[in-house]
Amino acid sequence: MIEILKLQKQYGQQVILDLPSYQFLPGIHWLKGGNGSGKTTLMRVISGLATFSGSIKIKGIDQATSPVAYRNLVSYAEAEPLFPSFLRGTELINLYQQARKGSEQQSGKLLADFGIGGFANQPVGTFSSGMLKKLSLALAFIGQQQWILLDEPLVTLEDHALPTLSSVIQDHHRNGISFLITSHQPLDGLGLAVTSVHRIKDSQLIPA
Repeated sequence: MIEILKLQKQYGQQVILDLPSYQFLPGIHWLKGGNGSGKTTLMRVISGLATFSGSIKIKGIDQATSPVAYRNLVSYAEAEPLFPSFLRGTELINLYQQARKGSEQQSGKLLADFGIGGFANQPVGTFSSGMLKKLSLALAFIGQQQWILLDEPLVTLEDHALPTLSSVIQDHHRNGISFLITSHQPLDGLGLAVTSVHRIKDSQLIPA
C-alpha cells in the first residue's frame, strides 16, 4: 500500500499537489488528469525523484527516513525517457540489475519479451523513440520492487508491442506487484483488470 499524508508540492507560488491524505491499495490503478494537472509530478514524487513536503510510505517504509529501503520498493518509467546518449542499452540494464538486485535471467527475459535484444548493445543515442520506450519499460521491471509506476506507457509504443506490455504487466501483477499508470489513452486495449481509477483536479487527488 502507498500511504500519502499531508503532501504538498509547488513550483514557485503555484501549488501543483495538495493531498492531505490518500492511499493506493495493492492492485492496478489508472491515474487520470488533464495536461499540467500534476500526474507526472505525483509519479516523480512517489518514485523519489522530486522533493515535496509531507510523508509517503510504501508498506510502512517512509521515503524520507528510509530512502534506500523505500526506493527498493518502487520503480518508475518516464513518459519521455532520456538517458545519457553515450551509454549502451546493455550498460543501463547491468546498472539497473545491480542496483535493484535483479538477475541476469530476469533481464534476459525482459529483453526478449520487449524484443530489444538485437539493439541493446548499441548506444542509446542511436535509438528511435520506440526503441527507447521499450528499453525504459524493460528497466522499470528489473528488480524486486512492490510498485511499478508507468507514466504514459502507450506513448511512442508500436501497436504490435501492446500485447507484450499487457502480458508483462499481468505476469508481474499475478506475482504480487502493484501498478500506478497514467494514460490519456484508454487502457482497455491492454486488457487489464484495473482495480480503480483516480483523477487529479485542482491539485487534489480523488477517486474517479
